Amino acid sequence: MPVEGVRRPAWAEISASAIAHNVRALKAIMGDALLCAVVKANAYGHGAPLAARAALEGGADSLAVALVDEGIELREAGVSAPILLLAEVPASTVPDALGHSLTLTIGSLEGAQAAAASAEKLGGLHRVHLKVDTGMRRMGVAPEQVGDVVDLLLASKAIDLEGIYTHFSVADGSSSDDRAFTRGQVRLFNEVVEALGERGVAPRVRHVANSAGALGYPEARFSMVRVGLALYGYLPESWLAGTLNEHGLTLAPALALRAQVVAVRRVLAGERPSYGRSRALERDTTIATVPFGYADGYPRRLFEGGADVLIHDKRYPLAGNVTMDQLLVDVGDDHVAPGDDVVLLGRQGPELITAEEWAEKASTITWEILCGIGARVPRVLVD
Repeated sequence: MPVEGVRRPAWAEISASAIAHNVRALKAIMGDALLCAVVKANAYGHGAPLAARAALEGGADSLAVALVDEGIELREAGVSAPILLLAEVPASTVPDALGHSLTLTIGSLEGAQAAAASAEKLGGLHRVHLKVDTGMRRMGVAPEQVGDVVDLLLASKAIDLEGIYTHFSVADGSSSDDRAFTRGQVRLFNEVVEALGERGVAPRVRHVANSAGALGYPEARFSMVRVGLALYGYLPESWLAGTLNEHGLTLAPALALRAQVVAVRRVLAGERPSYGRSRALERDTTIATVPFGYADGYPRRLFEGGADVLIHDKRYPLAGNVTMDQLLVDVGDDHVAPGDDVVLLGRQGPELITAEEWAEKASTITWEILCGIGARVPRVLVD
């Protein structure tokens, strides 16, 4: 396992109550649909076991991960809730997945064959979900091949075809083309489900919607929604806030990044701090060193993007390029001393820095910001 830097003053604070709040808010909107909390990629940087427990305590009905190892990590942490693997896994890993009661995704005829063979060898009854490719073109069974895959799965007495699903590619898009494409995916999925129904095949769990789909397309909620980004307090796009506003609900960001100043020094105008000597200081100033760098998930692009940190309830800019382990902060003539608290992401007094702000300044997306928080940053549960 990666080493967490518990012996330096830099850490991530995870609010279990915020995650639980977000689950409750989303379930209030989703009606009878089950909520599957997506905790892949270390729960989008929040710490998978912490986030999984918080989501389940908030009312999530199940969990989803991308990798067999992620599912096993949760099982070893004592999580007993259903866990769906969101991708078809290599045949060599299927026995481990089934042995830890992970629900397989079936995305090909070969995947169905591997699942049936392993399930029959292991014994018992094992749940699988069939993934249909309705336009993402990344993974899943083509609609015209669904019948053959289903026949193979139903022929095995060790397989329970519990679910069927697909994945949206532009549900967060607000353009007419994006919305038309998304609705087309829903129609195609419905056609597949109806064709199976005519054969007497009706998987109990049908799911299509990610966070954007769940909020922006009520017709796509079906019997379950898969919530990822919204679980952690962020919207894929601002227009999706309309659904929350209609219900008088809000989401709460669940993560803050904090550190403490470890050094200060007075630097003269014209000097060029940090690697690359990219920018000359316009005036004499004090530079504070903060023990957090790009190896911890602070993107180098944030220097050129104009990012700030919070010290003493005030915003301060970076003084030079982000380094692997440290930031240099220009605090001007203000009094800042070693040990002073620094907020990189989160709130300090009236000021707030969000992952969305970082994403905008770094020319990327909120998902990448959150997932990029390094493994060596300790996740500390604060409530």
